[in-house]
Amino acid sequence: MRSSKTIHVISAHAEGEVGDVIVGGVAPPPGETLWEQRNWIARDGRLRNFMLNEPRGGVFRHVNLLVPPKDPRADAAFIIMEPEDTPPMSGSNSICVSTVLLDSGLVEMVEPVTELVLEAPGGLVHVRAECRNGKAERIFVRNLPSFAAQLDVALDVPGVGRVTVDTAFGGDSFVVVRPQDVGVEIARDRARDLAEMGIAITNAANAQLGFHHPENPEWRHISFCLFAGEIERRDGVLRAASAVAIQPGKIDRSPTGTAVSARMAILHARGEMAEGEQFVAISIIGSEFSGRIAGLTSVGDHPAILPEISGRGWITGIHQHMLDPDDPWPEGYRLRDTWGV
Repeated sequence: MRSSKTIHVISAHAEGEVGDVIVGGVAPPPGETLWEQRNWIARDGRLRNFMLNEPRGGVFRHVNLLVPPKDPRADAAFIIMEPEDTPPMSGSNSICVSTVLLDSGLVEMVEPVTELVLEAPGGLVHVRAECRNGKAERIFVRNLPSFAAQLDVALDVPGVGRVTVDTAFGGDSFVVVRPQDVGVEIARDRARDLAEMGIAITNAANAQLGFHHPENPEWRHISFCLFAGEIERRDGVLRAASAVAIQPGKIDRSPTGTAVSARMAILHARGEMAEGEQFVAISIIGSEFSGRIAGLTSVGDHPAILPEISGRGWITGIHQHMLDPDDPWPEGYRLRDTWGV
């Protein structure tokens, strides 16, 4: 076999959402900070295209690049590549990265609990892993400060009409809608409808509402639409179904850790969830992330929460992705039959 590049990957998923981890074959991108390195990856595009476009990737996949941390407090650092974005933070991807680091031995595992600090482009996240028999069984992630931005605002969505939505930041930016308000339910057989409607709502929110992060002026868009199911309080724990539409048109298989954080920020802003309380989000495939408001803070002039999320991750394989120098599609390709609207 001949190849002009060989990228070493440990594949993983967190509660159903794929978050592969590049562990070799890619030099760290240029940049003095992780955010600058993230910007370079986003502008250049070649690594994302090679890993996420077909024939090596697909719309269902995220890929994380391990890089040396810039912050001396961090044990490892990662840059997240989604099909259409390079976000500040991701809950499912941080769980995948933590699982790969510990289960593969890249970071020493200490049983019954391993603690480590990861550096994401948006800042430091603190990880606590419950470990047994050489396996990280549950990952707890102290996420970036999260806040409600706009509550109960009107949004005109083509093909849907006027709906009432919220916007929030949970490590990434969301427009949040109740599924009953737009005539859909969170169910497997409605996944395509949810994906298409979610992208339409996200695009409308970006055009009409926009987004402003008070401490990161470069983050000026809404990434995702969260369909937020009805809250049920059971034995003091809040529970709800959850589905997140991701550009260019898919539903997150996990409950989406940043969405859990964003929704807890909204619930707290409305006085419906208190510090220390727990919220469980249930994904479209029935998997769960648990969230907890671990503390209170502020982001600029926005009251904010310190969210902790938890879930499980599993390694699914080890791969070497290669490029034959005669391959006519060195950065792959996309077709609308699977790449959405």
